[in-house]
Amino acid sequence: MSAPTADPRDVLLADGHAARIRALTPDDTDRVRAFYETTSDRSRSLRFFAPLPGDVAARTGGAPADDPSHCVVGAEVRGALVGVGQYDVVDDDLAEIAFMIRDDYQRRGLGTILLETLVQRAAARGIRRFRADFLRENGQMADMLANAGYSIRWAHHDGTVGEAEFELVATDRWYDARAHRDRVAQAESIRRLLRPRAIAVIGAGRRDTSIGRAIVTNLVEGGYRGDIYPVNPHPLTIAGRATQPTILDIPGRVDLAVVAVPAENVLEVAHQCAQRGVDGLVVISGGFAELDGGAQVQQELVDVCRHAGIRLVGPNCVGVVNADPEVRMNATFSPVPPSAGRIGFASQSGGVGIELLSRAHALGLGVSTFVSMGNKADVSGNDLMQYWAEDPATDVVLLYLESFGNPRTFARVAKELARRKPIVAMKSGRSLPGARGTRSHTAALADLDAAVDTLLRATGVIRVDTLEELFDVAALVGHQPVPTGRRVAVMSNGGGPAIVAADACVAAGLEVPELSTELQDALREAALPGAGTSNPIDLIAAAGADVFERAMRLVLSSTEIDALLVIYVAPYVTSASDVGAAVARAVVGFDTPVAACFLGVDDAPAVFAAPPSSTGVPNFTYPESAARALAHAAHLGEWRARPPGRLPLLADIDRDGARQRAVAALAVDPPPADGWVAPTVAFGLLRDYDIPTVPTEYATSARGAAAIARTLGFPVALKAVAPGLVHKTDVGGVRLGLTSAHAVERTVREMRETVGPTMDGVVVQPMVRPGLELIVGITHDPNFGPLVLFGAGGTGAELQRDTALAIPPLTDGDVDEMMRSLRISPLLFGYRNTEPVDVAALADFVSRIGRLADDVDEIAELDCNPVIASPDGVTVVDAKLRLRTQTPRRDVFELDEDRRRPT
Repeated sequence: MSAPTADPRDVLLADGHAARIRALTPDDTDRVRAFYETTSDRSRSLRFFAPLPGDVAARTGGAPADDPSHCVVGAEVRGALVGVGQYDVVDDDLAEIAFMIRDDYQRRGLGTILLETLVQRAAARGIRRFRADFLRENGQMADMLANAGYSIRWAHHDGTVGEAEFELVATDRWYDARAHRDRVAQAESIRRLLRPRAIAVIGAGRRDTSIGRAIVTNLVEGGYRGDIYPVNPHPLTIAGRATQPTILDIPGRVDLAVVAVPAENVLEVAHQCAQRGVDGLVVISGGFAELDGGAQVQQELVDVCRHAGIRLVGPNCVGVVNADPEVRMNATFSPVPPSAGRIGFASQSGGVGIELLSRAHALGLGVSTFVSMGNKADVSGNDLMQYWAEDPATDVVLLYLESFGNPRTFARVAKELARRKPIVAMKSGRSLPGARGTRSHTAALADLDAAVDTLLRATGVIRVDTLEELFDVAALVGHQPVPTGRRVAVMSNGGGPAIVAADACVAAGLEVPELSTELQDALREAALPGAGTSNPIDLIAAAGADVFERAMRLVLSSTEIDALLVIYVAPYVTSASDVGAAVARAVVGFDTPVAACFLGVDDAPAVFAAPPSSTGVPNFTYPESAARALAHAAHLGEWRARPPGRLPLLADIDRDGARQRAVAALAVDPPPADGWVAPTVAFGLLRDYDIPTVPTEYATSARGAAAIARTLGFPVALKAVAPGLVHKTDVGGVRLGLTSAHAVERTVREMRETVGPTMDGVVVQPMVRPGLELIVGITHDPNFGPLVLFGAGGTGAELQRDTALAIPPLTDGDVDEMMRSLRISPLLFGYRNTEPVDVAALADFVSRIGRLADDVDEIAELDCNPVIASPDGVTVVDAKLRLRTQTPRRDVFELDEDRRRPT
């Protein structure tokens, strides 16, 4: 199990409402007594097996922080105590648990949340088992325990009392149940935000240029189905709605508040919204974390919202849209009204968001929902993806991202969503300005943009580079199925454009195979004399709508292609509109994707559709655009076809020992320079994970090094050790193949002259059998998380740049893909007359490095280079390690991402 969570921490209940979980202390005794007295007689009887006992406050009122035998945690909603859970140690590593949930908060998942909190705290104190006694008639307690995901042993006493006992061990059922609860809660909280029954717009001004006024106007003119309340201290009428002085003066219920007041007034408004009990807050106002000095005020805003159970969009955003006909909410200041459609869109940039809304209608797309995330102080793309996964009105998800909040959560959520609905993402900021002064090979090779590529590729997300590509891919996957392969047929009424299109497909990584003799014969019968049928298919200029339709149906009914690209050039002898209608009719009934490109037709629609069919064929401006969109979609199809992979079972891992070793290395006085620790620490950490290393000894003198060399056996290698020394070869700090004690002593003295007075000593190692030099390492970006790098190693690692990245935890599929994706990969598996390396040992090695990266957050950089892979096995010859004390960032309301382990 994971370490105890922060106290307090904010969670979401199954109905989407927020609760705050914290430890209760003796200072809370009166509150706990009052809480129990407000619960029903039946609930108290089920909890205590009898009417409320007189010593309830003493037994449940709270526990001192340093009391290892007793723990009480409470759940608060808008400051009110609504649930209490506790454990009491009864025997060594066994504790007894009990819960009480206020009647109106039962069946919202709160008991399970309190149980998880108690498990985390108990496990940290050495408690290994929980036991719960409950009345047999208390079905809710039994259901909660049964559905929590633990391996429970049930027993019954005298027909009235049941007993459940379980180990505090996370099972696959526990992980699955927890992820399901989180997904449902997140989706419901966003649903409440996007389907309000009444909206207050705070800051609706009298000027035509007022953003608040524009939002009110958009809500009214968009036909919002709920109540609209403009808020302004001065009496005004905006779009036919009279203003209210404050949100506190609104007579009816308010579910959502849209705030467009100066930044200095936002906190006061947020407090009023909390007092009023709104569910959601959309803060349009800027002037927060996007500016220097604004982060603290933004955090204060988040704290107000969390304490009140409010979901927050923004600040510094353009608003939210729900185009559902039952809602029709355009709570933005976009000058162009959104079109209703099937795309869920989230943008971190307000400008990009407005651009998509303005182009959606022209592209024939339309949105189901749109959220401008702004600074992402609370609601993020992770939350929205969980909502869209459950939203029947959304078929495709578009993301414009400038940063990731919790990449681990993004990976989990996106991977689940992408298997059902395409996700198209544009991540800006491909270049990383500046660089660290001292970097390992691993860190230099694993830049942040490569990490983003790895994350999106591994999760099935289609990454695009430009806004044009974003719209192109959205048009394709928004109207057509995802291809199951890369084979494309190109069909045109002009030979030149067909060749251009075929070249564009090949350049994009697609295949344009020659069609079978049978299919070509059928196409000749359907086409006009002189048509070319091999692929590209040239129907010639005189081909009319009927020829296009017959030829398309023949190709689509075959099993020889995975997608069809139709190119039309407008000659005088055919009608573009007739051909467009034929294209729309031809695709009905087929599940092979089709894209079109009508060249020279200025009034061609963005989508060719044949009502009442919901299928449409997107029309691209140029063949290259269509080819790129098809290639992106084909990548998604290939990703979906791959098995998801399994986490390997790795024995002989000492995670606790590794964590202790890392913490101890950081605690030395003085601390290690820039976090770089001694090689002995690095090799010790590797041995904690049973990672094979060459025997390594440390000596502080020339004579000591010679003595070690005699023990290890000649020939040996010497490597200088000095604070902050990373690239030893660059300063003459590595000597190989020394065959005598005299040579060792002489080399140590020479190294001291070359490296300088900072040299502490040398590492002595026996020479290993030659093999393929590889690099395997870890780098940890403070905003992105850990990455594992695998590639060609040695001193030329940065010159070759033949590497692959993966995000831990690594499945067997991840490791296999890394090993097969390099230019040097054939050398691993046997190339020409070379013997293959021990591939099984190498896969186990990389898997253990991945587990180490996932387990030990203190690792900033680990550089195993070179790693010698041979037919006899795998050995780490050199390792450099930099440690850090930072705590990984977690978003508000994110799951504490426990590391799932195979069972």
